[in-house]
Amino acid sequence: MATGKQIDTDILSDEIFDTLCSMCKNKGKNTEGEKYCVDCKDYFCITCVQVHDQVPLCAGHKVLDKSQVKSGTSKTLPRAPTERCDRHSHKHIDMYCQNHDNVGCSTCMAVDHRLCKDTFYIPEFIQNNTCQLASREIQIRLKEIAKTLAKHADRFKQDKQRLLKRKAEILADIRKFRQEINDHLDKLEKSSIDEIEDKVKCLEDKIEAGLKQLQANKSRITSANDKLAYTNTNKAEVFVHVKMAENAANVANMYIEDAKIKNTVEDIDFQPDRTILTQLEQMKALGTLSEKPAKASINLFQIKGHQLYNVKDKSDTTNCHITSACCMEDGTIILADYNNNKLKRLHSDNYTVTDCCDLPGRPHQVCMINNTQVAVTVPHRNEVHFISLSGKMKTTNKIKTDFGCRGLAYANNNLYISDG
Repeated sequence: MATGKQIDTDILSDEIFDTLCSMCKNKGKNTEGEKYCVDCKDYFCITCVQVHDQVPLCAGHKVLDKSQVKSGTSKTLPRAPTERCDRHSHKHIDMYCQNHDNVGCSTCMAVDHRLCKDTFYIPEFIQNNTCQLASREIQIRLKEIAKTLAKHADRFKQDKQRLLKRKAEILADIRKFRQEINDHLDKLEKSSIDEIEDKVKCLEDKIEAGLKQLQANKSRITSANDKLAYTNTNKAEVFVHVKMAENAANVANMYIEDAKIKNTVEDIDFQPDRTILTQLEQMKALGTLSEKPAKASINLFQIKGHQLYNVKDKSDTTNCHITSACCMEDGTIILADYNNNKLKRLHSDNYTVTDCCDLPGRPHQVCMINNTQVAVTVPHRNEVHFISLSGKMKTTNKIKTDFGCRGLAYANNNLYISDG
């Protein structure tokens, strides 16, 4: 039960009535309120404020002493913000530092703005200051910032996609380079094998030749021995066999002595080139990886729109073939019509033909000299014509060249002409 000070209802004024405890008043009792809840916009007596604080929905409400509330302003005081502080989650953001134009909870103000002179309770500041809450403007600004952030997010996504694509390309390059190394090693291996095969073939041929000589000598020795072993009474025949045997023995002995000197039994060996392994051992990778700024995709020009315009003049004898265009400072456009041998002036608003200037040949390039004059090349006649734009277009001068002048540009009081 509320035990606050009871007030006689007969003497209540409107101001005093507004400061009664709201909970007691709902029970038909007129108890003076000692506390004021900014969020509930109600007064509470000492007992009822304790009940108020125990209600979960009222946790965190800002409760002030009656003396802290200005007279006559309690009922019109705006509701306190309910946004929680990021740093002090048990506190509401209900304070404003005018010096730094920043908001925070009471703890933030005590810690970060204790030296600031102009700190205010937000409901009171709003009530006592005529401030424009430009929520619409800040919403527009936030939307623009959100769009910008979205563009940056898209850029990050594109950067990631480009990075992954580049990764795949580099991995493919590494595999390609590895394959090139493999191919080269295969060639070195084949070259070494071919060299061994050639060497062995040469030695084999040499051995085979030696074997043939050996077999030939062996056959002669065997034949001579067989003939000597055969009993023959013909002394002349025996004499011939003896001499042939002596000759076969001499040839065989020469073969044996020669074989000892030449040492026909040869061997082969292979010594690998260790410099290859040494270089590979010194390498940490197949190449070097470096970072470099990505090439920015910048569109210097963007087409905002396009439309077809009819630039045919009633005096034209064939279809228009525009080879060059020149835009004057006032927006007027000068066209070089190759097929109809003329320059055409277009209106800056609707791009209709307002004037034409006939030329003695087919024009190629037109450029501005000043606000009232242009120059145009006529390649087939080796001429550059100067056209006045004051009034009706007309030729005022010309330059004769010894080449088929085509390109034309004017800068810093110099006329530049290029040939074909």
